[in-house]
Amino acid sequence: MEAENNRVIVVGGGAAGMMTALMAARRGKEVLLLEKMQQPGLKLRITGKGRCNLTNTATMKDFLAHVGQDPRFMRNSFSQFFNTQLMALFEELGVPLVVERGNRVYPKSGKSLDIFLALVTELERMPNVEIRKGCRVAEITIGEGFAQGVRLADGTSLRGDRIVVATGGMSYPLTGSTGDGYRMAEAAGHTLAPRRPALVSLKSDLKIPPELVNFALRNVKLTITNLDGKKLSEHFGEMSFTTDGIDGPIVLSASRIATGPLHEGTQLLAHLDLKPAIDETTLDKRLINDLNGNGTRLFNDALRLWLPAELVPLALQNLHIEYYKRLNQINGAERKRLLAFLKDFTFTLTGTGNFEEAIVTQGGVSLKEVNPKTMESRLIKGLYLVGEVLDLDADTGGYNLQLAFTTGFAAGNNI
Repeated sequence: MEAENNRVIVVGGGAAGMMTALMAARRGKEVLLLEKMQQPGLKLRITGKGRCNLTNTATMKDFLAHVGQDPRFMRNSFSQFFNTQLMALFEELGVPLVVERGNRVYPKSGKSLDIFLALVTELERMPNVEIRKGCRVAEITIGEGFAQGVRLADGTSLRGDRIVVATGGMSYPLTGSTGDGYRMAEAAGHTLAPRRPALVSLKSDLKIPPELVNFALRNVKLTITNLDGKKLSEHFGEMSFTTDGIDGPIVLSASRIATGPLHEGTQLLAHLDLKPAIDETTLDKRLINDLNGNGTRLFNDALRLWLPAELVPLALQNLHIEYYKRLNQINGAERKRLLAFLKDFTFTLTGTGNFEEAIVTQGGVSLKEVNPKTMESRLIKGLYLVGEVLDLDADTGGYNLQLAFTTGFAAGNNI
């Protein structure tokens, strides 16, 4: 085993790992960053469809409302390093930023590569930082309750008196996120919450007409309930249909709440309001007027009065109203079915997409076993856990990257 023991070993070169390494190095620590892929930051480079939604300018109260599991865990570390400090850091590193719709912060260039390059360039210029690529860690070596180093997959042992697990989750496994950190943490005695894909598409029992696949519905409301009608989540915005379910921004946000029950085998209900700006009574009066004013039009043609063309096949499939019925022949029960389709189209959710398409992993190391100020393990001295390896995830909108950077800062600044 190498003789050096007064150093920090960071396992994983993603957002949290690079931030940990940077902060520890700035405090004068000798830092060894181990990345199993041939390049660090692969997932960071594709974040936000290649644009990198870095953070969100929401107030801390509003920000925490978007964080799952136990948002209180982040209060202490956010008081050390929050969105304004993160933005200032990247401006310092030469990356101009811009705030867009929904308070989302991006590099002004629109390129996530700029965020990665800013971090890795800063690390590479520091004499007390070494980055080893293609270097897979097999386990953390522990003795008498203290982290002592790591053992690599090739059998090599490296000593370090501070070990940081920053290996990411299980989403986008081709970028190197294959759950290694969970295995290391569990071997060290940590409790793990079940890992599930989150911020991911949802599968349904719907038969999706080909015309509707990938068609974007804007300004709609999606409500998820259990089979007893208890509301689990509600989101307003944009979504789309896939060949086997639904996707898009509001679906990804809803999936954070839905993924647990669905992976436990519990079916849920999706309620889609296609006309959320109009209350049901007003819309019903409008339908009556439209039916009376277009009495000779055929039903399948007249659906364009209320729906985009791409949605017409789905409506016909679910309304069970004769295609060639004239509007003046539509009875009260049929009008109510049409009203229900427009205001509360309900279908069953049966599952989620997989880790290959999920943006983040839900679950991980129990937050009760980690110091929220320093990210140090409460079980093993000198062992730190940061980023997605923790049982901590959030909505889309820059929240998850802020979690990664803040936990990395907290560890690096307190090692």
